[in-house]
Amino acid sequence: MVVDVEGIIRCIRRDDVSSVHTQLQEFNTEYAQCFFFDAEERDRRKFRKNKVRDSTESNSDYEENDQEDRGLLLRQSLAAVLVRFIRKEVPCPLMRVTLRTLRILSRDKRVLGPLVTDDALLKLAKAAGLPTPSQTNDDDVTDSEFYDNIIFSLSEGVKTPPCCVDADQDPDRECSTFEGDGKSDACSDPDSISWPSTHRPSIDDMHRGSIHHKELERGRKDRRESKMEDEYEEDGATGDEVQRKEALKVLCNLVYNSTWAQERFSALRLMRGLRECLSSSVSCLSPSSVQFYELRLTFLVTALRPELSAQLQEEAGVSILSAALEGCLEVQWKAPYECTLDPMAPPISLESSQRIIEILKILFNVTHRSHRQAPTDSDAALYRHLVAMLRLCMLRKCDIPEDTDELQGHTVNLLSALPLQCLDVLLTVPLELESEECQGVNMACVHNLLLFMERRLESGDRVKEKLTPILNLLTESCRAHKETRHYIRKYILPPLRDVSQRPEEGCTVKSRLIRLMTHLDTDLKHCAADLLFVLCKENVRRFVKYTGYGNAAGLLATRGLLGGSASRSACSETLYSSDSDSDTEEYRQVKDRVNPVTGRVEAELPNPMEGMTEEEKEEEATRLIRIFNKMSRDDIIQPMGVDADGKLVPMAGLGENSLTEASTSDNELDPVETNK
Repeated sequence: MVVDVEGIIRCIRRDDVSSVHTQLQEFNTEYAQCFFFDAEERDRRKFRKNKVRDSTESNSDYEENDQEDRGLLLRQSLAAVLVRFIRKEVPCPLMRVTLRTLRILSRDKRVLGPLVTDDALLKLAKAAGLPTPSQTNDDDVTDSEFYDNIIFSLSEGVKTPPCCVDADQDPDRECSTFEGDGKSDACSDPDSISWPSTHRPSIDDMHRGSIHHKELERGRKDRRESKMEDEYEEDGATGDEVQRKEALKVLCNLVYNSTWAQERFSALRLMRGLRECLSSSVSCLSPSSVQFYELRLTFLVTALRPELSAQLQEEAGVSILSAALEGCLEVQWKAPYECTLDPMAPPISLESSQRIIEILKILFNVTHRSHRQAPTDSDAALYRHLVAMLRLCMLRKCDIPEDTDELQGHTVNLLSALPLQCLDVLLTVPLELESEECQGVNMACVHNLLLFMERRLESGDRVKEKLTPILNLLTESCRAHKETRHYIRKYILPPLRDVSQRPEEGCTVKSRLIRLMTHLDTDLKHCAADLLFVLCKENVRRFVKYTGYGNAAGLLATRGLLGGSASRSACSETLYSSDSDSDTEEYRQVKDRVNPVTGRVEAELPNPMEGMTEEEKEEEATRLIRIFNKMSRDDIIQPMGVDADGKLVPMAGLGENSLTEASTSDNELDPVETNK
């Protein structure tokens, strides 16, 4: 079905409400799942446009390009007309249909110009129920003149109609879309957020489009299967709620797709109105379905605008979001920092889990700057109150197993962002029947953290993004709490018994972590090595015993411990207990035959010097020295040594300890020997 967009514009000009309603319904039905373009289609068209073609193919391609340009012009014109249209007192059913059309159009970055003006943003915010400052309309163009200009641009084929210039428009940019109906999770792991610089240009510079801040990368499609909504009414939702949701979806798309919209959202102080809406919805006994989209919009603006994240924190944002989290989890308190965990409670519903995940993402944006700061007494109490609920998030299940994993992932991210001294709440819960314990401390939450890490290790995809938060959290927890370290060490580093395999071989948690110690990604391998090093109480001998010197060399070189002169890292301020690492009987029997480099018992090899005289051995050693010296002078290799501080340095930097130069010239080397 071909929708007559120009006909819609003419009906709006005639103020034919009935026809406008019908035709917008047809437009929404036709383009409900359409994003108008995607990256692959754009690349395909660019390739077809630039390749050498014969005249017949060229004509057909030009016709296709002209048709696409015409469609873009119609959408730009329709967006400008609808923004003007919603300024009037539009009946509620028609307003909902119009907002749905604007939501569809807002997916396309090329038509955002009329949607990101101050007047349009304020009108959309008002439709979304956000308190807004007084709105002034400085547009002196009459309706008649405005529609005449639009119709003229359509008839003349003007590529950009009046009022449709987008401050962010760049046709050659790779565009990413955000599906505004809640089925696209834009940037669900906080490690994928690109934080802009603290230095920002003026609003005028942004409006000229001279500078573009980085945007959130395109998120994955939400895996949740949601039921098809009725085209205009939703089950259990009032007309006002449907309208507010549609307006919030439009704002989500605009903020996600336009850096100018982000700037104006901040300048127009819409964050304050959004915070008021969140505060009001928290106080309701049964939050409406609008709350999810309020949370989604809050996540986007706090992720993309750090100053808005700081503003929300200053205006009691953590308290408001903690109260919202408490309502979604239906928390019952046994003590100030202890939640009741009912084993017979039903799983967290789909709607609640969606809201909880958004709340956790926002809280991460708001609190991640506080990790290294000592909190005040009031902040510490607030964070401990929050951690008690996060413990509940780690222990409860969702209706969908994938949602449980996602919920725990965002919980781990938030725990790693909170001040470390506030995480003791995870361990201060009294012991219960069949709960995991270590030295009389409840380890149920720590056990779930370990199971979560193990699942992430087994998944094998996006390992850095998924593993670094949980590895860092466990490492810091082990440094802070000896009970946590003892429990995790028993789980990851049980006493050595079988050393016939290399430490990195196998499918145990220990072997997987040791394999990460030689990963290509520097951050990931350091995180894995740090955790194992802390579990070994930062004792070099013990660390090498469990991982092998070859795997441990990277961390030891970084910390200046390659010489093994210091049994513990000098940079560590952690005070560990003095208990010893007792060897098992099986390990003692083969301890002398364990290769410290590989960490296993190697098969005995024949002695290569067997049968050689002392003169032959001396001659072979001299020959090897000459070969190494020649390779060093030719910059093929660089001999390294360990200095007094335990760091790797070139042998030349060791002064008198450098290799002895052979007196024989290089041309005396036998060619065959040189190639060995």
